[in-house]
Amino acid sequence: MFEKVLVANRGEIAMRIIRACRELNIKTVAVYSKADASSMHVQVADEAICIGDGPSSDSYLRIDRIISAAEIADVDAIHPGYGFLSENAHFADVCESCNIRFIGPRSAAMNALHDKASSRNLARRAGVPTPPGSEGLVETEQDAINVARKIGYPVMIKAVAGGGGRGMRVAHNDVAMVKAYHTARTEAEKAFGNSGVYIEKFIENPHHIEFQILGDTKGNLIHLGERDCSIQRRNQKLIEETPSPYFERREFRGLRSRMGKAALKIAELAGYTSAGTVEFIADDHGNFYFLEVNKRIQVEHPITEEVTGVDLVKQQILVALGEKLSIAQGDVHMSGHAIECRINAENPFSDFRPSPGRIEMYYAPGGPGVRVDSHAYAGYTIPPYYDSMIGKLITHGKDRAEAMSRMSRALGEYMVTGIKSTIPFEQAILQDPDFRRGNYDTGFIERLLSSAKVELIQENA
Repeated sequence: MFEKVLVANRGEIAMRIIRACRELNIKTVAVYSKADASSMHVQVADEAICIGDGPSSDSYLRIDRIISAAEIADVDAIHPGYGFLSENAHFADVCESCNIRFIGPRSAAMNALHDKASSRNLARRAGVPTPPGSEGLVETEQDAINVARKIGYPVMIKAVAGGGGRGMRVAHNDVAMVKAYHTARTEAEKAFGNSGVYIEKFIENPHHIEFQILGDTKGNLIHLGERDCSIQRRNQKLIEETPSPYFERREFRGLRSRMGKAALKIAELAGYTSAGTVEFIADDHGNFYFLEVNKRIQVEHPITEEVTGVDLVKQQILVALGEKLSIAQGDVHMSGHAIECRINAENPFSDFRPSPGRIEMYYAPGGPGVRVDSHAYAGYTIPPYYDSMIGKLITHGKDRAEAMSRMSRALGEYMVTGIKSTIPFEQAILQDPDFRRGNYDTGFIERLLSSAKVELIQENA
């Protein structure tokens, strides 16, 4: 077993990793920016080392400073969490060259899937359908227009190194394409240090479904079912659940199995190890298309843990040690239903504008079937430099109805004052008749915000 692990992240995922390490009797080292000096992960880790100023470019994205901290603390391994350097193959290689184990996929697998364009090509080799689009990077606006005219508008411009909805724009005509192309490139460069973009056919209001995969270094590879991530705004997920209501339709019988097998084909071809996620979009006719592979632990991993009983972070650590998976595909069983709400410091009634600042009062809900993953507390000041998520609320029940009832109750108990949060908006979603019937797609929030319902939601918030 590792003796000491450095957590190269912040917030709730840093807390999640520290907890898993504690249960495995592994000491932890937190790294933090000056803006995060009072963050909870700094307080609970066995050691903590400051690595720079507030902006992530001066701290959490600085490979040299993270490696220096790891060498000073004499750690065995580094867990990158999600975001920041978690999908950076160069970082993984640097760790290994310094005799520090990287808790994540091998760099060879990350290179095979190093961007979305490469991943699409690998999916085609695996025989998995992909949306029509460019063969690779689109270097000029004229090339972008030519591709869009060939496959037909509307199209989506996507950052090859993207995530979290950044570096993504939709265009419906040539004029919109020029603006969207340059905006996506600028946003991608700022967020990921890579301005490369590609283009694919925009499938309007699809269902966003992802499969959790897990592989070891012995050649064993399994999936742990799907998660439905269709409740999102500006391509950023807000509510996730498992199992997906999409598969309950009679005509889609057998589709879950086919998508799960497709996810494994892609992962096997890439030689994937550790935890990861294969993402798809699906239409109302049962057609599905590969989107991308997230080469890391996902924000929404807890709902998979709740229905399968598998601790995914511990599994990552054990796989990094070289251990064989303790479960086979036939051992994976889904028990009940789980839902996750991302609790963001945002004003949902002002275009989801971030709401950094000091939390005056903080009370997390509890009770049967309720889990809260958070780093927030009363008196904590949310910095303006990072993602606005301050916690994740997860509920589990014997079926979807019970999971929804528990989520509605828990949202009602969740108290965060001093800042704006998404809690009242998510409570309204839980009461929406279409959501309760499982009748939703990626256009759900946009339709809700454009309807008369949003005024009633705001009045009752």
